[in-house]
Amino acid sequence: MVIYGVALLAGCMMIGLVIGDLLGQLLGINANLGGVGIAMLLLIFVTGYLKVRGKLPEATASGIKFWNAMYIPIVVAMAASQNVAAAFSGGLVALLGGVLAVVLGLAMVPVFAGRRPRSSVVTDADEPRPESMTTHTAGR
Repeated sequence: MVIYGVALLAGCMMIGLVIGDLLGQLLGINANLGGVGIAMLLLIFVTGYLKVRGKLPEATASGIKFWNAMYIPIVVAMAASQNVAAAFSGGLVALLGGVLAVVLGLAMVPVFAGRRPRSSVVTDADEPRPESMTTHTAGR
């Protein structure tokens, strides 16, 4: 049923928020540290576990997909806007840290994707030859 997918998502969200609050308290910060991210990772692991065991019906998966498309991006956007507001009030070091994290993250995309950047220059060896330009040695 679709409602089971929504319940699974809500449970992961609640657990993630509790863990995020606990992390904040352990580090002496009066904030939730990564609760939404923890919830998303927990949801990925739980659904993967259930799929492998064959205990995730398609209707339940559709409930999860619906709320993934609607709810999680909204929560992430709200958390990101709060982080930007805190960075502006935190001063230059917070802004520099945020910019540096974004730049390094973008630079690491090719590394994590496992692809080397290709040159935009096409060499003769890369171009396929038309049939009329290939040499035929048939009959020799």
